[in-house]
Amino acid sequence: MDINEIIKPENKVYGKSPVLTDVVMHYCPGCSHGAIHKLIAEVIEEMDIQEKTIGISPVGCAVFAYNYLHIDWQQAAHGRAPALATATKRLYPDKYVFTYQGDGDIAAIGTAETIHACNRGENIVVIFVNNAIYGMTGGQMSPLTLEGQVTATTPRGRRADLNGYPLRITDLVAQLEGTCYVTRQSVQTAGAVRKAKKALRKAFENSANGKGTSFIEMVSSCNSGWKLTPVAANKWMEENLFPFYPLGDLKDK
Repeated sequence: MDINEIIKPENKVYGKSPVLTDVVMHYCPGCSHGAIHKLIAEVIEEMDIQEKTIGISPVGCAVFAYNYLHIDWQQAAHGRAPALATATKRLYPDKYVFTYQGDGDIAAIGTAETIHACNRGENIVVIFVNNAIYGMTGGQMSPLTLEGQVTATTPRGRRADLNGYPLRITDLVAQLEGTCYVTRQSVQTAGAVRKAKKALRKAFENSANGKGTSFIEMVSSCNSGWKLTPVAANKWMEENLFPFYPLGDLKDK
C-alpha cells in the first residue's frame, strides 16, 4: 500500500488531543500525572467544552498543570483549590470547574477547604492524585502514607502511635451529603486508564447536570519518591496501596 494512503486523515487511529499543549512535561519518568492529564484533555475535547472549562492548580507536583492543558487556569494557594473553585463556579455557573490536587494539598493543609466544599455540594469536580508521599518536596510522609511505609521523615516506617493513622479522605467525603459521585481509580494499565477516563467523563457530566461535587481519587505511583523503578513502583502500588485504597466507586447518586 502506498504510504500516502496509509497516512490519510480517515485512516488515523489515534492522535494527541489538541487540548494538550506541546510543552514538555516536567514530571519524573514513570509518573502518573502525564497519563491523567491526557485523560482530562481527551474528556474535555470529546465533550467539546474546552472554551468552558476552568482548572484550578494549587501547590505540589502538579503546580505547573496550566502549562500542559489548553484551557483557562487559576493558581491557588497551597490547599485552597476547593475554595477558589467554589468562588469561580458561583461567579461563572455555566463553566466546568475542576481542581487538580495532590494528597498533601487536599488532605493536610487543605483539609478544611476539601471537607466544606464537598459538604456544601459545590458543583465542581475534585481530582486528586494519591501517591502516599510528598513527591515534590523530597519524599516526606503525607497524611495518606501507609503504616510502616518508609519516607524521608519516617525512615523506620510510619508509626500510628507517633504519626497517626493514614487518612482515607475519599471514604470521608463519600459520607457527606453534598457529594454526588466519589470514586477511586488508577492509570497503571490500559484497562485502568479506560476506567479512569470513564470516571472523569461522568464527573464532568455531573457538573453539567448540577448534581453536586464529584470527587475522584487517582491512586498513583511515585517512583522517584519511593526510590523504585517505574515498573517496580507500579508493582509496589498494586501490592500495598490498592489493598488499603481499593479501586472503584464509593458513591454514585
